Amino acid sequence: MTKKKKIMTALAVVALCVICYMAYMGRILWGGAPTDGEIRLRKGCTVEAVTDSIAKAAGPDFAAKVGDALRMLNADVARRQGAYRISSGESAMSVARKIRNGQESGVRFTFNNVRTKEDWSKRVAATFAMEADTMLAVLNDPEECAKYGFTPDNITAMLLPDTYEFYWCVSAHKLLSRLHDYYEKFWDSRRMRKAEALGLTPAEVSVVASIVEEETAKNDERGKVARLYLNRLERKMPLQADPTVKFALGDFGLRRITLAMTRVQSRWNTYVISGLPPGPIRVVEKRTLDEVLNAPRHDYIYMCAKEDFSGYHNFAKTLSEHNANAKRYQAALNARGIKK
Repeated sequence: MTKKKKIMTALAVVALCVICYMAYMGRILWGGAPTDGEIRLRKGCTVEAVTDSIAKAAGPDFAAKVGDALRMLNADVARRQGAYRISSGESAMSVARKIRNGQESGVRFTFNNVRTKEDWSKRVAATFAMEADTMLAVLNDPEECAKYGFTPDNITAMLLPDTYEFYWCVSAHKLLSRLHDYYEKFWDSRRMRKAEALGLTPAEVSVVASIVEEETAKNDERGKVARLYLNRLERKMPLQADPTVKFALGDFGLRRITLAMTRVQSRWNTYVISGLPPGPIRVVEKRTLDEVLNAPRHDYIYMCAKEDFSGYHNFAKTLSEHNANAKRYQAALNARGIKK
Protein backbone atom coordinates (compact mmCIF):
# COMPACT_ATOMS: atom_id res chain seq x y z
CA MET A 1 0.00 0.00 0.00
CA THR A 2 1.39 3.37 -1.01
CA LYS A 3 2.03 6.12 1.50
CA LYS A 4 -0.82 8.14 -0.01
CA LYS A 5 -3.26 5.27 0.37
CA LYS A 6 -2.18 4.74 3.96
CA ILE A 7 -2.83 8.39 4.74
CA MET A 8 -6.24 8.25 3.03
CA THR A 9 -7.15 5.10 4.94
CA ALA A 10 -6.09 6.66 8.24
CA LEU A 11 -8.10 9.78 7.51
CA ALA A 12 -11.12 7.66 6.66
CA VAL A 13 -10.80 5.76 9.94
CA VAL A 14 -10.47 9.02 11.88
CA ALA A 15 -13.49 10.46 10.05
CA LEU A 16 -15.49 7.36 10.84
CA CYS A 17 -14.51 7.61 14.50
CA VAL A 18 -15.48 11.28 14.57
CA ILE A 19 -18.82 10.49 12.96
CA CYS A 20 -19.47 7.69 15.46
CA TYR A 21 -18.43 9.92 18.36
CA MET A 22 -20.63 12.75 17.11
CA ALA A 23 -23.52 10.35 16.70
CA TYR A 24 -22.92 9.06 20.22
CA MET A 25 -22.69 12.57 21.63
CA GLY A 26 -25.73 13.64 19.68
CA ARG A 27 -27.62 10.74 21.18
CA ILE A 28 -26.73 12.00 24.67
CA LEU A 29 -26.87 15.74 24.08
CA TRP A 30 -29.91 16.05 21.87
CA GLY A 31 -31.96 12.94 22.46
CA GLY A 32 -34.92 14.49 24.32
CA ALA A 33 -37.11 12.85 26.98
CA PRO A 34 -40.29 11.49 25.39
CA THR A 35 -42.49 12.63 28.30
CA ASP A 36 -42.54 14.45 31.62
CA GLY A 37 -41.49 12.38 34.59
CA GLU A 38 -39.91 12.37 38.01
CA ILE A 39 -37.43 10.15 39.80
CA ARG A 40 -36.65 9.94 43.52
CA LEU A 41 -33.19 8.93 44.64
CA ARG A 42 -31.86 7.84 48.02
CA LYS A 43 -28.25 8.08 49.13
CA GLY A 44 -26.08 5.14 48.11
CA CYS A 45 -27.77 4.51 44.77
CA THR A 46 -25.85 3.38 41.67
CA VAL A 47 -26.01 4.52 38.06
CA GLU A 48 -27.93 1.34 37.33
CA ALA A 49 -30.47 2.17 40.03
CA VAL A 50 -30.83 5.66 38.58
CA THR A 51 -31.42 4.36 35.07
CA ASP A 52 -33.96 1.84 36.38
CA SER A 53 -35.91 4.71 37.93
CA ILE A 54 -35.69 6.80 34.76
CA ALA A 55 -36.82 3.84 32.66
CA LYS A 56 -40.05 3.72 34.67
CA ALA A 57 -40.53 7.49 34.39
CA ALA A 58 -39.41 8.21 30.81
CA GLY A 59 -38.74 4.90 29.07
CA PRO A 60 -35.70 2.57 28.78
CA ASP A 61 -34.16 4.24 25.71
CA PHE A 62 -33.92 7.64 27.36
CA ALA A 63 -32.76 5.98 30.60
CA ALA A 64 -29.84 4.40 28.73
CA LYS A 65 -28.86 7.81 27.35
CA VAL A 66 -28.86 9.35 30.82
CA GLY A 67 -26.80 6.44 32.10
CA ASP A 68 -24.19 7.07 29.37
CA ALA A 69 -24.14 10.77 30.24
CA LEU A 70 -23.68 10.05 33.95
CA ARG A 71 -20.72 7.80 33.21
CA MET A 72 -19.22 10.39 30.85
CA LEU A 73 -19.53 13.02 33.61
CA ASN A 74 -18.12 10.58 36.16
CA ALA A 75 -21.06 11.56 38.37
CA ASP A 76 -20.97 10.40 41.98
CA VAL A 77 -24.65 9.48 42.15
CA ALA A 78 -24.23 7.67 45.49
CA ARG A 79 -24.12 11.09 47.20
CA ARG A 80 -27.37 12.25 45.65
CA GLN A 81 -30.86 12.05 47.10
CA GLY A 82 -34.12 13.81 46.43
CA ALA A 83 -36.63 14.26 43.64
CA TYR A 84 -35.49 15.16 40.13
CA ARG A 85 -38.01 16.29 37.56
CA ILE A 86 -37.64 15.35 33.88
CA SER A 87 -39.29 17.62 31.31
CA SER A 88 -40.52 16.41 27.94
CA GLY A 89 -37.82 17.14 25.33
CA GLU A 90 -35.10 17.66 27.93
CA SER A 91 -31.75 16.19 26.89
CA ALA A 92 -30.17 13.24 28.65
CA MET A 93 -27.09 15.35 29.40
CA SER A 94 -29.24 18.00 31.07
CA VAL A 95 -30.86 15.41 33.32
CA ALA A 96 -27.47 13.86 34.13
CA ARG A 97 -26.02 17.25 35.07
CA LYS A 98 -28.94 17.98 37.40
CA ILE A 99 -28.34 14.68 39.17
CA ARG A 100 -24.57 15.19 39.31
CA ASN A 101 -24.98 18.71 40.73
CA GLY A 102 -27.75 17.76 43.16
CA GLN A 103 -30.26 20.19 41.63
CA GLU A 104 -33.35 18.74 43.28
CA SER A 105 -36.90 19.55 42.26
CA GLY A 106 -39.57 20.51 44.76
CA VAL A 107 -42.38 18.08 45.56
CA ARG A 108 -45.94 19.33 45.84
CA PHE A 109 -47.76 18.56 49.06
CA THR A 110 -51.51 19.06 49.11
CA PHE A 111 -53.68 18.14 52.07
CA ASN A 112 -57.24 18.72 53.16
CA ASN A 113 -60.04 16.76 54.82
CA VAL A 114 -57.75 15.50 57.61
CA ARG A 115 -58.92 14.83 61.15
CA THR A 116 -56.07 13.70 63.37
CA LYS A 117 -52.31 14.12 63.75
CA GLU A 118 -51.98 10.45 62.89
CA ASP A 119 -53.87 10.90 59.61
CA TRP A 120 -51.83 13.97 58.71
CA SER A 121 -48.55 12.21 59.46
CA LYS A 122 -49.55 9.41 57.08
CA ARG A 123 -50.18 12.01 54.35
CA VAL A 124 -46.69 13.38 54.96
CA ALA A 125 -45.13 9.91 54.74
CA ALA A 126 -46.96 9.22 51.48
CA THR A 127 -45.37 12.32 49.94
CA PHE A 128 -41.90 12.66 51.48
CA ALA A 129 -38.95 10.44 52.39
CA MET A 130 -39.87 10.01 56.04
CA GLU A 131 -41.89 7.62 58.16
CA ALA A 132 -45.25 8.60 59.58
CA ASP A 133 -44.00 7.77 63.08
CA THR A 134 -41.13 10.25 62.63
CA MET A 135 -43.50 13.09 61.81
CA LEU A 136 -45.94 12.10 64.55
CA ALA A 137 -43.16 12.05 67.16
CA VAL A 138 -42.33 15.67 66.32
CA LEU A 139 -45.99 16.70 66.58
CA ASN A 140 -46.16 15.01 69.98
CA ASP A 141 -42.96 16.62 71.27
CA PRO A 142 -43.86 19.38 73.79
CA GLU A 143 -40.55 21.21 73.27
CA GLU A 144 -40.88 21.20 69.49
CA CYS A 145 -44.47 22.47 69.67
CA ALA A 146 -43.48 25.14 72.19
CA LYS A 147 -41.06 26.64 69.65
CA TYR A 148 -44.11 27.85 67.73
CA GLY A 149 -46.33 28.68 70.70
CA PHE A 150 -48.34 25.45 70.65
CA THR A 151 -48.76 22.22 72.59
CA PRO A 152 -49.15 18.67 71.29
CA ASP A 153 -52.89 19.11 71.91
CA ASN A 154 -53.34 22.13 69.64
CA ILE A 155 -50.42 21.87 67.18
CA THR A 156 -52.86 20.87 64.41
CA ALA A 157 -54.10 24.48 64.48
CA MET A 158 -50.83 25.35 62.74
CA LEU A 159 -51.48 22.96 59.83
CA LEU A 160 -53.40 24.95 57.22
CA PRO A 161 -54.69 22.88 54.29
CA ASP A 162 -53.28 24.10 50.98
CA THR A 163 -50.76 23.13 48.29
CA TYR A 164 -47.13 23.57 49.32
CA GLU A 165 -43.79 22.67 47.78
CA PHE A 166 -40.85 21.20 49.69
CA TYR A 167 -37.85 19.03 48.89
CA TRP A 168 -38.61 15.32 49.01
CA CYS A 169 -35.98 14.71 51.71
CA VAL A 170 -37.22 17.54 53.94
CA SER A 171 -36.90 16.72 57.64
CA ALA A 172 -39.90 16.65 59.94
CA HIS A 173 -38.49 19.62 61.87
CA LYS A 174 -37.91 21.67 58.71
CA LEU A 175 -41.37 20.84 57.37
CA LEU A 176 -43.01 22.05 60.57
CA SER A 177 -40.89 25.21 60.58
CA ARG A 178 -41.89 26.07 57.02
CA LEU A 179 -45.57 25.44 57.75
CA HIS A 180 -45.29 27.83 60.67
CA ASP A 181 -44.06 30.50 58.26
CA TYR A 182 -47.21 30.02 56.16
CA TYR A 183 -49.33 30.03 59.33
CA GLU A 184 -47.95 33.42 60.37
CA LYS A 185 -48.63 34.85 56.91
CA PHE A 186 -52.24 33.70 57.12
CA TRP A 187 -52.71 35.23 60.56
CA ASP A 188 -52.05 38.78 59.45
CA SER A 189 -52.91 41.88 61.48
CA ARG A 190 -56.45 42.04 60.09
CA ARG A 191 -57.32 38.49 61.17
CA MET A 192 -55.56 38.96 64.51
CA ARG A 193 -57.75 41.99 65.26
CA LYS A 194 -60.89 40.00 64.46
CA ALA A 195 -59.79 37.16 66.75
CA GLU A 196 -59.07 39.64 69.55
CA ALA A 197 -62.52 41.16 69.10
CA LEU A 198 -63.98 37.71 69.74
CA GLY A 199 -61.80 37.28 72.81
CA LEU A 200 -60.01 34.34 71.21
CA THR A 201 -56.46 33.46 70.24
CA PRO A 202 -55.81 32.15 66.71
CA ALA A 203 -55.48 28.62 68.14
CA GLU A 204 -58.85 28.99 69.88
CA VAL A 205 -60.42 30.19 66.64
CA SER A 206 -59.13 26.95 65.12
CA VAL A 207 -60.79 24.94 67.89
CA VAL A 208 -64.16 26.60 67.25
CA ALA A 209 -63.72 26.14 63.49
CA SER A 210 -62.93 22.44 63.93
CA ILE A 211 -66.20 21.92 65.80
CA VAL A 212 -68.06 23.86 63.11
CA GLU A 213 -66.60 21.69 60.34
CA GLU A 214 -67.58 18.52 62.15
CA GLU A 215 -71.08 19.86 62.85
CA THR A 216 -71.97 20.74 59.27
CA ALA A 217 -70.76 19.99 55.76
CA LYS A 218 -72.88 22.84 54.42
CA ASN A 219 -70.66 25.81 53.61
CA ASP A 220 -73.60 28.23 53.71
CA GLU A 221 -74.41 27.19 57.29
CA ARG A 222 -70.93 27.33 58.84
CA GLY A 223 -71.03 31.01 59.77
CA LYS A 224 -74.35 30.51 61.52
CA VAL A 225 -73.06 27.49 63.45
CA ALA A 226 -69.90 29.38 64.37
CA ARG A 227 -71.90 32.26 65.86
CA LEU A 228 -73.99 29.82 67.91
CA TYR A 229 -70.85 28.50 69.63
CA LEU A 230 -69.47 32.00 70.04
CA ASN A 231 -72.77 32.92 71.72
CA ARG A 232 -72.39 30.00 74.11
CA LEU A 233 -68.82 31.01 74.94
CA GLU A 234 -69.91 34.59 75.64
CA ARG A 235 -72.65 33.36 77.99
CA LYS A 236 -70.26 30.93 79.76
CA MET A 237 -72.50 28.04 78.70
CA PRO A 238 -71.11 24.53 78.09
CA LEU A 239 -70.64 24.07 74.36
CA GLN A 240 -72.23 20.59 74.43
CA ALA A 241 -71.00 19.87 70.91
CA ASP A 242 -71.66 16.30 69.78
CA PRO A 243 -68.52 16.14 67.57
CA THR A 244 -66.37 16.55 70.68
CA VAL A 245 -67.99 13.42 72.11
CA LYS A 246 -67.12 11.52 68.94
CA PHE A 247 -63.53 12.77 69.21
CA ALA A 248 -63.32 11.77 72.87
CA LEU A 249 -64.62 8.29 72.02
CA GLY A 250 -62.44 8.02 68.91
CA ASP A 251 -65.47 7.09 66.78
CA PHE A 252 -66.25 9.65 64.07
CA GLY A 253 -68.90 7.47 62.46
CA LEU A 254 -71.43 7.82 65.28
CA ARG A 255 -74.77 9.14 64.06
CA ARG A 256 -76.60 9.12 67.36
CA ILE A 257 -75.12 10.46 70.58
CA THR A 258 -76.63 8.87 73.68
CA LEU A 259 -76.85 10.33 77.18
CA ALA A 260 -74.26 7.83 78.39
CA MET A 261 -71.84 8.98 75.69
CA THR A 262 -72.16 12.62 76.75
CA ARG A 263 -71.01 11.64 80.25
CA VAL A 264 -67.67 10.17 79.16
CA GLN A 265 -64.92 11.77 81.21
CA SER A 266 -62.56 13.44 78.78
CA ARG A 267 -60.99 16.88 78.55
CA TRP A 268 -62.22 16.90 74.94
CA ASN A 269 -65.87 16.26 75.80
CA THR A 270 -67.62 19.64 75.92
CA TYR A 271 -70.56 18.11 77.81
CA VAL A 272 -68.37 17.66 80.89
CA ILE A 273 -65.85 20.52 80.56
CA SER A 274 -66.29 24.27 80.56
CA GLY A 275 -65.23 26.31 77.55
CA LEU A 276 -63.18 24.98 74.68
CA PRO A 277 -61.40 21.62 74.47
CA PRO A 278 -57.57 21.78 74.55
CA GLY A 279 -57.18 21.74 70.78
CA PRO A 280 -58.90 21.34 67.41
CA ILE A 281 -60.75 18.08 66.78
CA ARG A 282 -59.68 18.15 63.14
CA VAL A 283 -57.33 20.00 60.78
CA VAL A 284 -59.31 23.09 59.76
CA GLU A 285 -59.73 24.68 56.35
CA LYS A 286 -58.72 28.33 56.03
CA ARG A 287 -62.14 29.36 54.81
CA THR A 288 -63.75 27.95 57.98
CA LEU A 289 -61.39 30.04 60.10
CA ASP A 290 -62.67 33.07 58.20
CA GLU A 291 -66.27 31.91 58.74
CA VAL A 292 -65.64 32.03 62.48
CA LEU A 293 -63.92 35.41 62.34
CA ASN A 294 -66.75 36.84 60.25
CA ALA A 295 -69.68 34.95 61.79
CA PRO A 296 -72.95 36.89 61.34
CA ARG A 297 -74.73 38.05 64.47
CA HIS A 298 -77.78 36.14 65.76
CA ASP A 299 -79.19 35.02 69.14
CA TYR A 300 -79.35 31.25 68.62
CA ILE A 301 -77.79 29.07 71.31
CA TYR A 302 -79.23 25.66 70.37
CA MET A 303 -79.07 23.56 67.22
CA CYS A 304 -80.27 20.14 66.15
CA ALA A 305 -79.98 18.23 62.89
CA LYS A 306 -83.05 18.56 60.69
CA GLU A 307 -85.36 15.58 60.64
CA ASP A 308 -85.25 15.45 56.84
CA PHE A 309 -81.56 14.36 57.00
CA SER A 310 -80.65 17.13 54.55
CA GLY A 311 -77.49 17.89 56.47
CA TYR A 312 -78.86 21.24 57.62
CA HIS A 313 -79.90 22.17 61.17
CA ASN A 314 -82.81 23.68 63.05
CA PHE A 315 -81.69 26.56 65.27
CA ALA A 316 -83.38 27.74 68.46
CA LYS A 317 -83.14 30.56 70.98
CA THR A 318 -84.89 28.77 73.83
CA LEU A 319 -84.60 25.32 75.36
CA SER A 320 -88.30 24.57 74.72
CA GLU A 321 -87.85 25.28 71.01
CA HIS A 322 -84.75 23.13 70.96
CA ASN A 323 -86.48 20.23 72.73
CA ALA A 324 -89.24 20.28 70.12
CA ASN A 325 -86.66 20.20 67.33
CA ALA A 326 -84.74 17.39 69.03
CA LYS A 327 -87.93 15.36 69.52
CA ARG A 328 -88.67 15.46 65.79
CA TYR A 329 -85.11 14.42 64.96
CA GLN A 330 -85.14 11.55 67.49
CA ALA A 331 -88.39 10.31 65.99
CA ALA A 332 -86.84 10.37 62.52
CA LEU A 333 -83.85 8.37 63.80
CA ASN A 334 -86.18 5.84 65.39
CA ALA A 335 -88.17 5.52 62.19
CA ARG A 336 -85.00 4.64 60.33
CA GLY A 337 -83.79 2.27 62.99
CA ILE A 338 -80.64 4.32 63.68
CA LYS A 339 -79.38 3.49 67.16
CA LYS A 340 -75.78 4.76 66.96
